Amino acid sequence: MQVIGAGLPRTATLTQKISLEMLGIGPCYHMVNVLSDLSLVPQWAAAFDGGADWDKIFGPAQSSVDWPGSFFWRELAEYYPEAKVLLSVRSSGSWANSMRNTIWGVYCGDVPMRHLSDARGMIDPGWKGYTDLMRAMFMRSGLIGEMSGRFDAAALGAAMERHNQQVRDTVPRERLLEWKPADGWEPLCEFLEVPVPAAPIPHVNDAAMFADRIIDGALAVLNSWQADQQLVSAGTAST
Repeated sequence: MQVIGAGLPRTATLTQKISLEMLGIGPCYHMVNVLSDLSLVPQWAAAFDGGADWDKIFGPAQSSVDWPGSFFWRELAEYYPEAKVLLSVRSSGSWANSMRNTIWGVYCGDVPMRHLSDARGMIDPGWKGYTDLMRAMFMRSGLIGEMSGRFDAAALGAAMERHNQQVRDTVPRERLLEWKPADGWEPLCEFLEVPVPAAPIPHVNDAAMFADRIIDGALAVLNSWQADQQLVSAGTAST
């Protein structure tokens, strides 16, 4: 492991994943790994309960950004003492707004994305395990307290700032880089001691893409479940 992401979700982490892989520091582990393979959830549930097998979890990955990995930034920084730590940052106001349209919406909002996610959880044990784990992680992190009930952008933004300061206070300065895609390739490449690519930094995973991923995944599972129910009903009617 060469790079440990310590930034919170919704801090351009998918852009960071692709950027690190463009720099040759990949594969880079990201939440999309788990979303595309829910059988990985038990590994992270074990880590949450104190039984992590980091080498098994990350396998060939050379870097990790976003949750669930960055939730364990302290443990990973200790387990991989030679790895550098990347703290992805953005303004607290824009981060809180992004959370409102994405993660807060999934768990607390009265929006179709949340209700479809909940419905999927009723028939998809893998999805329920994933959402239960994410909720528990947010509760332990102290962020979910700022996300429950009425949305409070100022309180949520303050929670992000507390997290970032904890990283700054813990990780030695020479091991840490605070970075956002707007900073460009140069500080990241200098920190990682790699050449600057000719290609621009990618821009991916805005709020609309997040919502589409949750909604499309839920609809696919629900439609498949409904089709199965219709087949069962047809079989029962014919007997």
